[in-house]
Amino acid sequence: MRSIKVLIVDDSLVFRELLVQNLSRDPAITVVATAKDPYEARDAIIRHKPDVMTLDVELPRMSGIEFLRKLMPQYPLPVVVISALSDRVFDAMNAGAVDFVGKPTVTNRTQLEEFIRNELLVKIKIASTAKIGNIKKKIQGQNYNGPQVFKNNLLVAIGASTGGTEAIFEVVKGFGPDIPGVVIVQHMPPGFTGMYAKRLNDQCRVRVKEAQTGDRVLPGHVLIAPGGDQHMRLVKVNGAYQVECRSGPRVNGHCPSVDVLFESVAKTAKKDAVGIILTGMGGDGAKGLLAMRSAGAKTIGQDESSCVVYGMPKVAYDIGAVEQQVKLADIAARTYMLLNKM
Repeated sequence: MRSIKVLIVDDSLVFRELLVQNLSRDPAITVVATAKDPYEARDAIIRHKPDVMTLDVELPRMSGIEFLRKLMPQYPLPVVVISALSDRVFDAMNAGAVDFVGKPTVTNRTQLEEFIRNELLVKIKIASTAKIGNIKKKIQGQNYNGPQVFKNNLLVAIGASTGGTEAIFEVVKGFGPDIPGVVIVQHMPPGFTGMYAKRLNDQCRVRVKEAQTGDRVLPGHVLIAPGGDQHMRLVKVNGAYQVECRSGPRVNGHCPSVDVLFESVAKTAKKDAVGIILTGMGGDGAKGLLAMRSAGAKTIGQDESSCVVYGMPKVAYDIGAVEQQVKLADIAARTYMLLNKM
């Protein structure tokens, strides 16, 4: 099997060398070049034709975000952004990056090497399978025609991974203040989920926040599970939905896990829920979505043609968890259609 050709772009010589040393230990990876700024990177792309590029956001001569915006139309390739804790990473995702990792703040070499092996390497391998044409495809979905009135105790649960930050945005921006409460798990490093929630809150018609234990699930409100070491579950207290965010071991390699959320929705909301599984690698969420469908909930899977990575929706579809496969542009409208029938 051909190795994945990787280009590393970072202004720190020490960090570049550390990435080269550790990534090159994996037989599936070949680091074909490094660059300290976008101009060197452009030349390396033309010369080496890498399969994946890692890109720092803060670069000399041109920011990584500006570079992405100029690069993607001419040389589309999967990009994994390495970012300090900043909401600028979501500008990079909007500009066409496939995924991102939080740049470690530690200076301990052992911890840095663990970060490269356990986080960055995994993201690079996933990115190499991404369909770049689906990252910045113009979304032209059905427009929401509200407001509408739904029965009490309905809710929407969404799970996503690679490519999910933009996919979730496309779905949530199609929701109006009348939408039943929405709970979301998006695989994301700790610290970024709060900034992502604020970004959605500023750009959408619904209220979005990073979830905390005790938050009520209310119409027109979206709760996003915090990244880190907590799973988010749906519970019912005095007849009303709330969420609990509790520490726990990884499930399917993730914390928070989509399966954990979906299984709690199946148990608590039963037939009064719509479950949506979006783009992402792996199978997290498939069993939980099946539990939701078995409990009477309506379920939607993003179709292959609009996924950046058709992994999670495919596994869910293959085991019978997906009732309807829908392209990303139409998921918000289809959600309303299903809610109107409940």
